[in-house]
Amino acid sequence: MGRALPKQYLTVGGQTILERSLAAFDRHQQVQELVVVVPPEALNSAEFVKPATSKPVRFVAGGARRQDSVANGVDALSAEAQVVLVHDAARPCVSADLISRTIAAAASAGAAIAAVPVHDTVKQVAMEGGVGFIEKTLPRETLFLAQTPQGFRRDVLDAVVALGRDAADATDEASLAERAGYRVQLVPGDPDNLKVTTEADLARVEGIVGQAAERADSKVPVMRIGLGYDLHVLVEGRPLILGGVLIPYERGLMGHSDADAVSHAVTDAVLGAANIGDIGKLFPDTDQAWKNANSLRLLADAWTRVQAAGFTLGNLDIVVIAQQPKIGPHADAIRESLARVLDVTPAQISIKGKTNERVDAVGRGEAIAVHAVALLMKA
Repeated sequence: MGRALPKQYLTVGGQTILERSLAAFDRHQQVQELVVVVPPEALNSAEFVKPATSKPVRFVAGGARRQDSVANGVDALSAEAQVVLVHDAARPCVSADLISRTIAAAASAGAAIAAVPVHDTVKQVAMEGGVGFIEKTLPRETLFLAQTPQGFRRDVLDAVVALGRDAADATDEASLAERAGYRVQLVPGDPDNLKVTTEADLARVEGIVGQAAERADSKVPVMRIGLGYDLHVLVEGRPLILGGVLIPYERGLMGHSDADAVSHAVTDAVLGAANIGDIGKLFPDTDQAWKNANSLRLLADAWTRVQAAGFTLGNLDIVVIAQQPKIGPHADAIRESLARVLDVTPAQISIKGKTNERVDAVGRGEAIAVHAVALLMKA
């Protein structure tokens, strides 16, 4: 950059580049903790102002190389962190969608990297006496420009960090994962997620930030409502599971999966609000893969798809219609169980128990029905 001040501390739209990068992860619902790796001299300087965050954050000193800095950051993580993203602070325009996609890919594949395709023709050049000569043209269809975040399951990242401590210099964690024998999944990146390296990059970031501010001023969040419904017959010899919670009762619900009617209704509610299908299409009862499946897993899969579409949960309202058992004593446990899967607080989820006044099969205690209404929001 040719400036006295490190580029991460330059101000864009009233915030430093570091603050903007950190804020993108701080406000993301799936992110639980943050570690910021900074130069040792900055960490020990009275002039260094640590950005404020709403989530737990640790500031640690970096090392001589990138992989040493990442290793120091990983050492500062809590044991509970099972999926970890590594992001360059010089990329302040990272989107929530890109963070969500990288988290999902890392959890599934073990290692993932955001990247954008190369659109220009790429030439491999040999230098002779300070003059470049083309040796060959590379097929651009197979070439991508790496970005961050790069995501890893914790066990994979621990192996990558262990290799990096003794390995030669690596340009990023994904290249170390390749050396360690892991396959790294490609996540579609974002052209606006550029790394500030030159004055031209800084000017482009200022333009992106300015346009985003204008859109925020001119648009209100999109709100979508989805309705979910499910009903299962009560039978002997099956456990009664509602919202992932085992309910003590002499009978349980019959179904292809664990017949968790609450989770099924909620799944259809969020899928319907996002308009991306329904539980029957995604998890058909003709597929043996879902035989006796934990319905919270199905909800988690559906919720990942909803988040990838850019939605967050505003609130969820559930009505369980059952003559017996009573839902009230188990309502808090069900709310907490669903909140963990949906990455929200239990306060955003309401659950109520009703009887059917002894009318029809539900009223006779032969079945349980569930209605769920979900409010999704999208900027």
